[in-house]
Amino acid sequence: MGWFRRRGSGSSADRPANPADVAHLEQFAQSRRGVEAFIEPRTTVTGTTVILIAHDGEWTRRRMPSPTVVRQFAKRLAMPVYDVQLVGYPQRMRDYNARQKLRPTD
Repeated sequence: MGWFRRRGSGSSADRPANPADVAHLEQFAQSRRGVEAFIEPRTTVTGTTVILIAHDGEWTRRRMPSPTVVRQFAKRLAMPVYDVQLVGYPQRMRDYNARQKLRPTD
C-alpha cells in the first residue's frame, strides 16, 4: 500500500523559485517603503511562503522553495527578514486588514 508515498521525485525545496512570483515580490518591494520579509513555514497543505509587509501594513504572499531561498532573496534586496513563528505578524498588517474590511466595495 502506498498511501503515504510522496508524488513526484523531489520535495518542494528542490524546485526553483517561480520567476513570475519572484518578479511580483521584487516589484512589490521596490514600489513600497519599509518592506520586510516574513518566512512562513511549510505545512502539510502548502510549501514555504514569504509574506512581504510594507510600512503601512499592505502585504503580499508568494510560495518560495525554502527558507534559505527567502533569506537570499531578502539579502539581495537589502530587506530585513524574520521567521513568523518566532516574531509573529506585525500589528500594522492586522491594522491594514481591518481597514480593508471597512472599505466599501465598488
